[in-house]
Amino acid sequence: MAAKPLPDIDTLHQLLRYEPETGKLFWKERDDVRPEWNTRWAGKEAFATTRANGYKRGCIVKRRLYAHRVIMAMVNGEWPPEEVDHINGVKDDNRLCNLRLVTKSENMRNMRRPSRNTSGCIGVYWDKGTQKWVAQIRADGRKKCLGYFARKADAIAARKDAEAELGFHENHGR
Repeated sequence: MAAKPLPDIDTLHQLLRYEPETGKLFWKERDDVRPEWNTRWAGKEAFATTRANGYKRGCIVKRRLYAHRVIMAMVNGEWPPEEVDHINGVKDDNRLCNLRLVTKSENMRNMRRPSRNTSGCIGVYWDKGTQKWVAQIRADGRKKCLGYFARKADAIAARKDAEAELGFHENHGR
């Protein structure tokens, strides 16, 4: 089954009002619906449901959409071609100053430290076989070993140096 088409940008502007300072969307008053709709919904926050994945989501013209993508479409006048990054890592913080258009690769350079990480730093782990700390990094689809280290601090330093050299975001691994 084909996906429903995205609503056009004019429709977004007719239905929603965006507050860049708070990152919230609100329903506008409408003439094309029953008066009860306006009494119940006009002026109220839209896309107020926070999903299990942490993102705000709502529905327009029977199409479920993420708030951050709707906001970027409204601000830029077209649907985002790739991904929208939450700079501070807070998935429901949709203030304009916290959103940026990025490629998948750029977005991965601003990711949180996975919950299963035990070293405290992405790309650093203890290798039982060598009894050393290993530092590695993935960039441009390739994994690169940065070395084996007796001290965890040295492995973390090597990883941080590689992140800086490859242009990772300062928030990466927070």
